[in-house]
Amino acid sequence: MTVRVLVADDHDLIRTGLTALIRAAPGLDLAGEARDGAEAVASAAATRPDVVLMDIRMPVLDGIAATRQILASSPSTRVLVLTTFDTDEYVYRALAEGAAGFVLKDTPPPRILAAIATVAAGDMLISPQITERLIAAYGEKQRSPRPGRSLDGLTPRETEVLGLVGTGWDNAQIAGNLVVSESTVQTHVKRVLAKLGLRSRAQAVVVAYESGLVTPGDRHFVDRGL
Repeated sequence: MTVRVLVADDHDLIRTGLTALIRAAPGLDLAGEARDGAEAVASAAATRPDVVLMDIRMPVLDGIAATRQILASSPSTRVLVLTTFDTDEYVYRALAEGAAGFVLKDTPPPRILAAIATVAAGDMLISPQITERLIAAYGEKQRSPRPGRSLDGLTPRETEVLGLVGTGWDNAQIAGNLVVSESTVQTHVKRVLAKLGLRSRAQAVVVAYESGLVTPGDRHFVDRGL
């Protein structure tokens, strides 16, 4: 299956390099390119890409607002944030809006292609280490749960799964820790997302920290059995 990719970056050199990389990659198709967030929203509406490579700091409309608008009209689109720094407040906000993860702009081309494949497959692209650093830097500002994001509706097992997701663990790691099948974990994750009104696993990470279920430096979940 061909993955259609939209590139949004206001730096001509970076945008040109990324579009050339995508055109040359087997299994990828360039859906379009945009020089600012407004163009990204318009292009995404016209082309319905599978993945958007989204720069955060752009003129006219920034990547956060563009991410919000794109996902509101096309929830199945996956947004992969492009950034210069891995502890950027804008990245945290983009994840809260439903971005599937982020990749540094100086990442080698093969890893950028792997990142596109990862988010296109429905997975989240944030390592546990970077997750903790990112939330530690900016999550403390938002310690109270958001309205409508109470965890009271979750079962104890769903709450436990959310905590493990909050550490950046994938389904296989969670399944091994809880001694259940990966399909059972997938079911729990889907129920958590549905109950909390979340679009993506990345948003679940943010909610886990904002609610206080997981805190920066807290290894409660990570240390269990592994």
